[in-house]
Amino acid sequence: MSLMKERVAELFRAQFGEPAVIVRSPGRINLIGEHTDYNLGFVLPAAVDKAIYIAIGPRNDEAIHLYAGDLEESFTSSLHDLKPTAKQWPNYLLGVADQLEKNGHRLAGFNAVVIGDVPLGAGLSSSAAVECATIFAMNEMWSLKLDRLSMVKMAQKAEHEFAGVKCGIMDQFASMFGQTGKVIQLDCRSLEYTYIPFNMEGIRIILFDTGVKHSLASSAYNKRREECEAGVALIQQKFPEVKSLRDASIEMVETCLAGKEVAVYHRCKYMVEEIDRLQKACTRLEQGDMAGFGEYMFETHEGLSKLYEVSCKELDVLASLARDCKGVLGARMMGGGFGGCTINLVKEDQVDETIAFIAEQYAKIFEKWPQHYIVAIDNGTSLL
Repeated sequence: MSLMKERVAELFRAQFGEPAVIVRSPGRINLIGEHTDYNLGFVLPAAVDKAIYIAIGPRNDEAIHLYAGDLEESFTSSLHDLKPTAKQWPNYLLGVADQLEKNGHRLAGFNAVVIGDVPLGAGLSSSAAVECATIFAMNEMWSLKLDRLSMVKMAQKAEHEFAGVKCGIMDQFASMFGQTGKVIQLDCRSLEYTYIPFNMEGIRIILFDTGVKHSLASSAYNKRREECEAGVALIQQKFPEVKSLRDASIEMVETCLAGKEVAVYHRCKYMVEEIDRLQKACTRLEQGDMAGFGEYMFETHEGLSKLYEVSCKELDVLASLARDCKGVLGARMMGGGFGGCTINLVKEDQVDETIAFIAEQYAKIFEKWPQHYIVAIDNGTSLL
């Protein structure tokens, strides 16, 4: 961490002088509960030890000067001209400034440098980490007195309006509220949350990266939302009390959707099962039954692949190879889908052979080696 802190400070000094504030905001994993957030269900994320670092300082004009250290790219704009840009990365910072202005916070111009060790495109939510780092840093620098939940909501809106992704609230929430050694059971309807200890004794979390890049802003993500909403509308005709799939039971799905449009039925069936599965999985965690928890992860992958149809051949192969390893307790695709990573719970004494087996088999099929990352559960956004 201190290395990254030094590096971001150094890059800032080289361009702008002394930074006012340096903030770290982590990427996140989600153990179970995928795509449930925008259906107002539960999710089970955790912040990780890979993060985005921002150094920021105020200007005495209205200009905005941004520098992405890892890309070696600069971008300039102005507070008078806050609008999304075709170059994607500045949108995460500009979108946050735009939200603060819209919420009545008068800002000045600023300089910011961003770097990170969150693998991009791997589904660890580097974008949410950038947004949370930015808003946390601005809150500190200008003493805006915002609480963490207000910052999370504004960061989410920045993603909606500037990055064009109608994401649920999980990514920003996990980045901001993470705690070492715990997962967060977050109710996406009420935003009530509980920390559940995640017993990592003798277990490692390994991500295998397909190397397939997914674009969440792509139509598929928004299409799944529409299909879920279409299912809710059909269920409401018979059960008007159902406001989202969170309120629906599997019996309702069977009664109202079976035999109708297949895609809508499948999406809703997966969703209602997954919301239920998450709660059962949390019970396993509380009992310290990590093998039972892992079994639910395998089930989730099956649902995401066959019913929700957001997997891809590479993700399916990785999940299936993990199934074949006696050292793996559970595995599934993680994130929006169509690429990115699988998340695997692996027994510590079998980490090396598991990585070797999965990588070799994957390379035989796809003629490329999958990157892997070993991550640990860490604290959320913090001032350095």
